[in-house]
Amino acid sequence: MKNELQKAKIYLVDDHPIVRKGITQVINQEEDLEVCGSTDSADQTLRDVERLKPDCVIVDISLEGISGIDIVKGLKTRYPGLYTMVLSMHDESIYAERALRAGARGYVMKKEASEKIVGAIRHVLTGKIFLSDDMSSRLLEKMATGGHEDDASPLDLLTNRELEIFRMIGRGYKPRDIAKELNLSPKTIETYRDHIKKKLNLGSASELARVAVDWVGTMNM
Repeated sequence: MKNELQKAKIYLVDDHPIVRKGITQVINQEEDLEVCGSTDSADQTLRDVERLKPDCVIVDISLEGISGIDIVKGLKTRYPGLYTMVLSMHDESIYAERALRAGARGYVMKKEASEKIVGAIRHVLTGKIFLSDDMSSRLLEKMATGGHEDDASPLDLLTNRELEIFRMIGRGYKPRDIAKELNLSPKTIETYRDHIKKKLNLGSASELARVAVDWVGTMNM
């Protein structure tokens, strides 16, 4: 944590300008924190981190063209001492462990109160890992059982991007809609769909859609 005379610099990566503005207002109200920059672009993130040298980068998962978890992984590789955390609308039970494996030091859901988000930032800035009590218990239980879970999901086989596309299929997005949302070509989305079907041992697009819809309904996503 920075001393009282120097505020910790926070950088935001989110593809919704209104969200970035809201989080910026929350952080800038604090005496020890300030937002030094923000973007919705992975390339701009790398340029700005080099130039602005933030103490912590807060990343959303769903971004156009690239997963936020991939941004976290890239920052960890290039700047090993930089703290990163994920602030996302997506349930931590699905993405928190993936984020930690990529190098994030914390995972907070956007629905949390602003006080908790600020507290998580301060926690991460001390070098500690921030998760909800429930998620911490889950990971400790997994460690206690040797890293294996009896109810491990086949979805663990999917990459971060494949999981994101699987979720969107379950929410009723058509391939062209997914392509537009993620700024990818329809052909690329079809390739991802083929990979997902193969990994989940599904024979057709309709079977994939049914399984995805069922999963989204179960997860209340």
